[in-house]
Amino acid sequence: MKESTKTVVFQAGKEEYAIPILFVISIEKMEGMTAIPHMPDYVTGITKVRGDLIPVVDLEKVLYNRDIQADDKTRLIVVETSDISLGILVKDAKEILEIPQENLKQPGLIAYQNTKFITGIANVEKRLIMVIDPDTLIQSLEGIKEIKDYMKSQKQEIPY
Repeated sequence: MKESTKTVVFQAGKEEYAIPILFVISIEKMEGMTAIPHMPDYVTGITKVRGDLIPVVDLEKVLYNRDIQADDKTRLIVVETSDISLGILVKDAKEILEIPQENLKQPGLIAYQNTKFITGIANVEKRLIMVIDPDTLIQSLEGIKEIKDYMKSQKQEIPY
């Protein structure tokens, strides 16, 4: 049996990206977000998903340094990393796609500090899809420790 990686493919900017499905908890419509003052500019706020408060990261802000233009296709991909659960705001969640290992190439940019979270580029049906490792993405974000600490304090304050 050939190895492959099952991923959730989504759009940010004009490009297609993918996150391995092992990290994905759910894909939600964007609604009910609460802004939090003094957070890094890539954090749009927090939202409640299935009873849990999670921070929401605007992937367009992280990748392209511009705010996402939200519309009815905008989705929140809820991911669980080793450190934190969070929502990743994307332009459109397109599909679940099985990427064969032989279609996955290591990008030459892997050593580049600002894009080390892009772990591979998949060439599938004349499409180039960049694969993101959410653990590495989270670790590369400035101020993430403060966000994790804030979310822990919020969890302790919420009565169940």
